[in-house]
Amino acid sequence: MTVTIYHNPDCGTSRNVLGLIRNTGEEPRIVEYLKTPPSREELSDLIRRMGVPVRSVLRQKGTPYEELGLGDPLLTDGQLLDAMMTHPILINRPIVVTPLGVKLCRPSETVLGILPNPQRGAFAREDGEQVVDAAGQRVIKGVAG
Repeated sequence: MTVTIYHNPDCGTSRNVLGLIRNTGEEPRIVEYLKTPPSREELSDLIRRMGVPVRSVLRQKGTPYEELGLGDPLLTDGQLLDAMMTHPILINRPIVVTPLGVKLCRPSETVLGILPNPQRGAFAREDGEQVVDAAGQRVIKGVAG
């Protein structure tokens, strides 16, 4: 297995990313991070490999973000990681790991840039929007083919 997805099956974006991974013929390692959260070290390493600030991986919608005061700019990366360890729902998803990189795949098409194998056919997101055409090529919004 060359692809790992930190997945929430209740999240449409996460389900779409999983579908795009499977559309390459790859069956990824699926980590349902709400049931099996990454360790603090693992999460810290994923964020480091993404090359983004810890704060950019915090999910606000549908989480205790506001109640915990996580918008406070004085909070350290360590404090933000502690909050994500205590409340894994705060970890934004899906995070995908491949030999080509690690990314928070929002929007779902972001995953296309790090998949090691090409798409094998057409793919539409759950909302019906075509993402990949029958030839396995990414569909660019607003560009007629």
